[in-house]
Amino acid sequence: MHELSLAQGVVRRTVVAAQEAKAKAVRRIFLRIGELAGVDGRQLTSAFEVVRGGTICDGAVLDIEFVAASWSCPTCAVAIESGAPLRCPTCGIAAQLAKDADALSILRIELEVDGV
Repeated sequence: MHELSLAQGVVRRTVVAAQEAKAKAVRRIFLRIGELAGVDGRQLTSAFEVVRGGTICDGAVLDIEFVAASWSCPTCAVAIESGAPLRCPTCGIAAQLAKDADALSILRIELEVDGV
């Protein structure tokens, strides 16, 4: 279950960001997970609930946006249909995977800070 190590990484990066902002608490962490990232959202959420304990992230909520995988031609931007060969039907160039389709990214962190 690599979701545990991913959750630990999310907490570590969030703690650093919260410390830099002199935050009192982390309320919400917004993630984007690509379809091809190989991450199970439920397992990641469960792991996060375990590893956030005892940190400034304790009580924070994960807000996960899932991104479907898609491909297109990097030259002429023609979308490649799901299940089709990964080559542009127009110019024959190899298709390119859409940004974030195979990634896990922290998009935004909602913090509680004094005076705000």
